[in-house]
Amino acid sequence: MPRNEKKNRTIPLPDKPATERPRLLVDVDRRKFVRNGMSLGALTLLTGCDISDNDVVQQMFARVSRWNNFVQEELFSETKLAPEYPESMAVKDFRYNAWYQAALAPVIKASAYKLELAGLIADKRPWGVQQLYALPQKSQVTRHICVEGWSMIGKWTGTPLKVFLNRIGADTTAKYVGFVCADGYYESIDMPTALQPQTIMAFKLSDDLLPTKYGFPFKIRIPTKLGFKNPKFVTAIYVTNRNPGGFWVDRGYNWFSGI
Repeated sequence: MPRNEKKNRTIPLPDKPATERPRLLVDVDRRKFVRNGMSLGALTLLTGCDISDNDVVQQMFARVSRWNNFVQEELFSETKLAPEYPESMAVKDFRYNAWYQAALAPVIKASAYKLELAGLIADKRPWGVQQLYALPQKSQVTRHICVEGWSMIGKWTGTPLKVFLNRIGADTTAKYVGFVCADGYYESIDMPTALQPQTIMAFKLSDDLLPTKYGFPFKIRIPTKLGFKNPKFVTAIYVTNRNPGGFWVDRGYNWFSGI
């Protein structure tokens, strides 16, 4: 364990989100998910997914996925930007996508919301919605690419995650940034991706405050990664040197999942 993390062996994340988590509408076991109709194209994007219960095959796919993570991390550059588009190409009625129906999305009251901070962060005081909105913001028109095979261009506005991490005194030499969400989702990214200028805490979609079903009060928008790496309803952010995995990653998806 790295020396600078000895005092942070237990990351004090919230025991549960501020709202009740929606129940899964589908079985998210990766083998059943694949068998029940994932496209061949999606399979090629998901190094690590498999259609076999054989332990040897499982181990082979796990090794390939780890190698894939290594190669993608080595090739990634903070200075390489995802394509941006004219605002006229941004879709106004952005597609909703989750493992539960939109009506079951957690409703978070702005007055009660607190963003919890943990791990290798100097200032762990929680942040309220208005404090977050007061941060400097920028807009981007980028393409969201879903692992299911569809994509859509949208206009997102928010604070670069790098700005926020610097504001709270995060250790940006650490390896990972993790996120906990109000709907039971969780995700993590490598620090270079967190510091990439297009990775933002998105407070608005199409110039309007982020609607509930899209992740109010904010989602992490990462145009250099597949859609499932963009967590919504974020209630906690932490910095660590241990890879925290992710909701779908722990079910077989490739962790890095860069575009």
